[in-house]
Amino acid sequence: MQNQSPEFAHRNLPLLLLQAREHLMERFRPILKAHGISEQQWRVMRALLDGAEGLEPREIGDVCRLSSPSLAGMLARMDDLGLVTRERLAHDQRRVRVRLTGKSRALAARIAPAVEETYRRMERELGSELLGRLYRTLDEVMTASL
Repeated sequence: MQNQSPEFAHRNLPLLLLQAREHLMERFRPILKAHGISEQQWRVMRALLDGAEGLEPREIGDVCRLSSPSLAGMLARMDDLGLVTRERLAHDQRRVRVRLTGKSRALAARIAPAVEETYRRMERELGSELLGRLYRTLDEVMTASL
């Protein structure tokens, strides 16, 4: 008896999104590697740059799509490297707020020109209309209640 493969009406969207992510990250990995930080550390730094007052680990995990155990180890390493500070909240000692240090902000400032040039190159290659549509579509997908 021959095994029959199931038939699917739709393309494998999660796989396509993963492949697109990997395709894009190939452009950014050399920049991050040259500055000695991992993709995950950069994700955390970007999230904290957007959260001016800092974020709690749970919030970082939500934004960066990192599991709590992975994030805990990474924040400890980033703290050891002087990239973040972690401080207990005055009103609830069980909670912690994570902030970037001056060292990590300076690192982000050194990385930013290369990252921005990569985005400009992508915009030239894809066109600003397509890139804008991609941003809007991804925003719509993430805000839709699926």
